[in-house]
Amino acid sequence: MLSEVLTRVVLVVGFLLPISLGLFVGLERLAATRTEWRSRFRISGPAILIVSAVLLLNRTIRQDGTGFGIHMTSTIVRIEGEFVLIFQKIASPELTTYFSFIYVYGYTFLLVFPVVAYFALSDTKMFRRLLTAYAFNYALGLVLYALVIAYGPRNVFVDELIASASSGTGSSTILYDHTPEFKYLTREVNRNTNVFPSLHTSLSATVGIFAYLTRSSYPKWLPIAVVLAVSVIISTMYLGLHWGIDVLAGLVLAVLCVALSYRLVGRWSLSELSEQLSERLSDIDRDRF
Repeated sequence: MLSEVLTRVVLVVGFLLPISLGLFVGLERLAATRTEWRSRFRISGPAILIVSAVLLLNRTIRQDGTGFGIHMTSTIVRIEGEFVLIFQKIASPELTTYFSFIYVYGYTFLLVFPVVAYFALSDTKMFRRLLTAYAFNYALGLVLYALVIAYGPRNVFVDELIASASSGTGSSTILYDHTPEFKYLTREVNRNTNVFPSLHTSLSATVGIFAYLTRSSYPKWLPIAVVLAVSVIISTMYLGLHWGIDVLAGLVLAVLCVALSYRLVGRWSLSELSEQLSERLSDIDRDRF
C-alpha cells in the first residue's frame, strides 16, 4: 500500500511540475540552467549537504527515538478548547476530499517546486536560503517534538468527530478515515505525538514567504503559492491533525527560519571564505618565520 501511495504522489507531482516550470519559470531560465547547473550545484553544495543531513537525522530520530519532554495534550486542550471543531460546521464530502488531496499531494508539490524554480535562477542565493530555511524548520521542529509530547485533535475529540460525521455531512473529516491509505505514508515520516509545532504549517508558510520575497522573479507563482500554503494550513486543522496552537507555533517557526536563512546565507561567499583562510594561513607562516 505504501508503494502505491508513493507512486501516486510521484505521478501527481511529476505531472504538475513540468507544467508549473513552463508557466512560472520559463524556457529561457530552464535553458540557462542546462548549461550552468554544474556551477550552481557546486556553489550550493554546502546547503544541499546540510539539508540532506538534517532530513536523514530527522527521519531516523522521529522514527526510532522516544520523546523525553513534557506531555502537553491536556494543557493544549485547556488553552484552546474545541476551536478546531468549528471546521465541522462547514464540513462536506467535497471539502474533505479537497483538503485530503492538498494535505498530501498539494503539500509535496508546494515544497518541491520552489527548489527547482530557485535553482533555475542565475543567482543561487535564494536557492541556498530556501534549503537553509527547510533545514532549520526540520531541525528546530525535531527539537520541539522531543520537548513537547502531545496528541492531535483526532486522538482527543474522537467521539465528537464521529458524531459530526454521522449526523452532519455523513463524511468523516479525519484524514485516515476518509483516505486510510495515507496513514501508510505519514507514519513513515511522522509519529502521532509530533503535533507541536505543525511542520506542514511552518514549511508551507516558509514557501509562501519566499514566494513573496521572490515576486519580482516569479510574479505568477505568488498567488498560487499563497492559495496552496493557506489550504495546507487549514487542512491540518480541518482533518483533525493539528491544534490551532500548533498552527500558530508553525507560523512563528516559519518566520524565524526565513530570518535565520537570510542572516546566514549570503553574508560570505565560498570564495571570500577561501581568501580569508588563505590570508590567515599566510599571516601564520610569516609570524612563524
